[in-house]
Amino acid sequence: MSKDRQIVSELRNFFTESGCGLGIQRIMNVLSTINITERQMAFEKRRNCKFTCAQVIQLMILFPFFSIKNAANYCGSALQSLFGCRKDMFYRVLSNDRIDWRRILRHVNKKLAVNIAVRSDAKDTGHPTCMIVDDTDMPKTGRKGEMLGRVFSHVDNRGSILGHKGLFLCRTDGRTQMLIDFTLLGEEGRVASRPQGLSQKDIAARFSKERDSGCKAEKRKEEYFQSKISSMKRMLNNASIEHMGFDYLLVDSWFTCKEVVNYIRRKGSRSHLLGMIKMGKTKYTVAGEDMTARAIASAMVRKKAVRYSRAHKFYYFETDAVFAGVAVKLFFYRFGRKGEWKALLSTDTTLAPYKAYQIYSMRWSIEVSFHECKSLLGLGKCQCRDFGSQIASISLNMLQYNLLSYVKRFESYETIGSLFREITSQTVELSVTERIWGLIQQVVSAVADFFSADFDEILTNIIYENKQLNAIVKVVQQLQPVA
Repeated sequence: MSKDRQIVSELRNFFTESGCGLGIQRIMNVLSTINITERQMAFEKRRNCKFTCAQVIQLMILFPFFSIKNAANYCGSALQSLFGCRKDMFYRVLSNDRIDWRRILRHVNKKLAVNIAVRSDAKDTGHPTCMIVDDTDMPKTGRKGEMLGRVFSHVDNRGSILGHKGLFLCRTDGRTQMLIDFTLLGEEGRVASRPQGLSQKDIAARFSKERDSGCKAEKRKEEYFQSKISSMKRMLNNASIEHMGFDYLLVDSWFTCKEVVNYIRRKGSRSHLLGMIKMGKTKYTVAGEDMTARAIASAMVRKKAVRYSRAHKFYYFETDAVFAGVAVKLFFYRFGRKGEWKALLSTDTTLAPYKAYQIYSMRWSIEVSFHECKSLLGLGKCQCRDFGSQIASISLNMLQYNLLSYVKRFESYETIGSLFREITSQTVELSVTERIWGLIQQVVSAVADFFSADFDEILTNIIYENKQLNAIVKVVQQLQPVA
């Protein structure tokens, strides 16, 4: 196969000719419009190689759609039947420290965002454009991964896990959510003798790799011990440079702090913060008095300022306040008479309580994204010890998810899961068809040997007499790799 061979276009033609369903054809159509090239991505040239870096990345993007969990499972798949090559080619690209995965993500996301913006339904979603920041656990079973350590977990009952913490930036307009950026974070640990919560023996056993100071993987390592807020601001700044603006930044209570409020204020009046607040010791200035959120709730209950919404079935009230020198509005909600008060802070003081609640509920979309990426695409399950490979694997998962999210928007699929299952069922049929044909050939060969007959003559007669076998042969012929 020559380097000029276009993988995506050939796959698109193949699935069109073979009569596969619309799901996989739509994925191919979108990939062809993205056009990941060597020049755009500034890939280094690979001499005397069967594939270019861009082609290898395109193949890896397609892995989950062909039920390929990782590079090791590539052999024997329908994709391997089409293009050949060995798994080592993928490992080399995954561990290539000079590939700028952020650049690839930005390129793809901009293409998808532009395609969405030009459509007639892009501006009538009924929802504002929101950025969502949240983290998720990336647990690991082995202890020898580069930079691996213990991190605090809100989910695990033990309080900490062995792995990484993934901080993600998601953009949604209420209909389509796209994962924009991410960073892998670790924790240095509280005890000096146990850095990252590990023993000196575990630290010494970890994988290490010498890299040039200017390579992309080394720069990603430099982010590893940065604070979540610093990482969040960097990702938002990068999104602004790419002209990916937003109306609201949706965050949980951990990010609703003075630093983030002031950061949003400096961005101007077009962007606002809408975040959950803790019912703790943090104080807000209400009517000239500094009060905690819990004290504010008690005072409003005594004043009988609480209202009930029949439509939403919750008790609520709102109040103007000052936080970090910024005028904000606080919204309090309680489900049931004996329920606990929950509160939101908004730098948009014109918001109504119902609207604030509606907008903040969009934050749930990132939790859905995490679940779908982990269950369908294998997010965080990369077993490579190389830190750069971990970055590459997560970036590929994000690209795959964004493709699915984009196709789901413009096709009649209720969930990303239903779209994914349809695509994989179509590609699995290709592998099954090829295996059936192999068994048929074995049987015919055995019959020909027994009767001392001509193999090709028997096979030809069988095929011509049977329409189903004839259809199988046509698919298999298309699956044969071209040298």
